[in-house]
Amino acid sequence: MSCLSTFSSFVLNLTVMPIYHKLGSFPQKRHTQFKSPKGNHYYEQLFGTEGFHGFSSLLYHTHRPTQVKEILKSYDATPKAAVDKNIKAMLLKGFEIKPENDFLDSRKVLLFNSDVWFGLAAPKKSLRTYFYKNADADEMLFIHKGKGTLRTFMGNIPFEYGDYLIIPRGMIYQIDFETEDNRLLFLESFHPIYTPKRYKNSAGQMLEHSPFCERDYKMPQDLETHDEKGDFLIKIKKEGMIHEVVYATHPFDVVGWDGYNFPWAFSIHNFEPITGRVHQPPPVHQTFETPAYVVCSFCPRLYDYHPLSIPAPYNHSNIDSDEVLYYVDGDFMSRNNIKQGDITLHPKGIPHGPAPGAMERSIGQKETQELAVMVDTFRPLKVSDAAMQIDDGKYYKSWVE
Repeated sequence: MSCLSTFSSFVLNLTVMPIYHKLGSFPQKRHTQFKSPKGNHYYEQLFGTEGFHGFSSLLYHTHRPTQVKEILKSYDATPKAAVDKNIKAMLLKGFEIKPENDFLDSRKVLLFNSDVWFGLAAPKKSLRTYFYKNADADEMLFIHKGKGTLRTFMGNIPFEYGDYLIIPRGMIYQIDFETEDNRLLFLESFHPIYTPKRYKNSAGQMLEHSPFCERDYKMPQDLETHDEKGDFLIKIKKEGMIHEVVYATHPFDVVGWDGYNFPWAFSIHNFEPITGRVHQPPPVHQTFETPAYVVCSFCPRLYDYHPLSIPAPYNHSNIDSDEVLYYVDGDFMSRNNIKQGDITLHPKGIPHGPAPGAMERSIGQKETQELAVMVDTFRPLKVSDAAMQIDDGKYYKSWVE
């Protein structure tokens, strides 16, 4: 690695999400003895990234977190490409994904590349019969429908409609749903998911002009500590395989932790749109970033106020990225005949823009109530078999008058 790339990595790490958080009990000095009221040792664990260089937290377990009793079976969960090299704009009818009881079985990867897997899930039941850990990827779960609690060994996060849940790789978790009609958009990201560095100062604090700030984050709370021995099934995803592993103790046995690497949440309803006299480009809607893709939130907002403004977006060429839009709620002004849960894919190599009539309809309008999540990837996306089953087959012709 060159000095320049090392410096670039260092600068990136200074400008991501350096927020310190803590829960429970831990010793004043790290790497020192810490005992329970009964005199038993607690067991320290570094939960970190990039070896010993990246963001990390120190956890204190009631039992050794290394006690694997059995490895039962392994199976391949890698998505299969129906279209490996795609040029076709597509409309996927997301609400046609059928609900399933099991949390993992309900997750359908629709679009994917070597950086990110993009998919939808409609789980009917809570994830309580086993625990889950994604050792490959950070996860982003966007809650379109449903309400409940994300439960982890670092604390719990209540969630509801509109929440983004950010779950670092390696996190053991379960999910309690209070509802049966649950619809989730999920990303499995092979790069860490951060908030945009341009919104922050050199120390990582959110700046005054950023569209959200640290007050908007939902942090882990209500740390569960289970002192239980037995057989605890954890399904671990690694290299695209699901491995069923039996632990000898309950994985939620942490009595305390502190640090910078932990799950957190942010509501799309707390994103404050940036507007102007003329149409603002998609980067003003950016919510998360990685080196390989960005995530944007399109939220209710006032339209442009120049007397000759055209609120609808201008046509633009996808030269360097594939664009995916997930439609959450409201009337998306640049498209025709779009419904809740629909996904549009605009691949690199061909321009796209507002549907016929959308530009004209937008003139004179004062506001929009649209709500959508956009993902722009810098490498082309493959289209899975599951995506082809919900493709309308004709969207790419929708610009022909």
